Amino acid sequence: SRKGAVSRREQAGSVFLLFTMLLFLGFVLCALFTVLIGGKVYENINRRSQENFTGSVAIQYVANKIRQGDLEGAVSVRRMEGVPVLELQYSADGGNYVSWIYWYEGSIRELFFDPADGLGLSDGLPVLECDGFWAEQSADGRRITICTEGEGGGKLTLSLRCCGRTGNESEGQEAAEKKGEEG
Repeated sequence: SRKGAVSRREQAGSVFLLFTMLLFLGFVLCALFTVLIGGKVYENINRRSQENFTGSVAIQYVANKIRQGDLEGAVSVRRMEGVPVLELQYSADGGNYVSWIYWYEGSIRELFFDPADGLGLSDGLPVLECDGFWAEQSADGRRITICTEGEGGGKLTLSLRCCGRTGNESEGQEAAEKKGEEG
């Protein structure tokens, strides 16, 4: 009878030990899956954040350059070697300088130079890598649209404060527009 009681205790102890080990194994597996799933979620969030960062930084960089250079006739878009180039003109220290912002060989580039230097698109310094960038100016010269392409790309249209016309031309244009609205 004593052997039966000891045997039952040993069996109960073995069952308790087995149950405890299975419970611990279940906890370890849950913790492992939580870490694996969390790592994947973190990876996806980080990837999307990086894509968004690249696109928004590129657009904001160019938009700030346009805002800084938004003087009478100083901002324009032209084509150089088949590439749309945002051209900003500056006067400093008695000289005239030009800054080009454009996409070339996988990155947005900027080139600040004296037009007499004869520099080209390949001379610009890479600012930020992206899949593509273009700029376009409206026919009336009042708006510039900039766009980055690829993952995280975006588009922004800016209204220029100064449109490259003299004050008299601007007043004449406004008068013609009002006359057209009335008639």
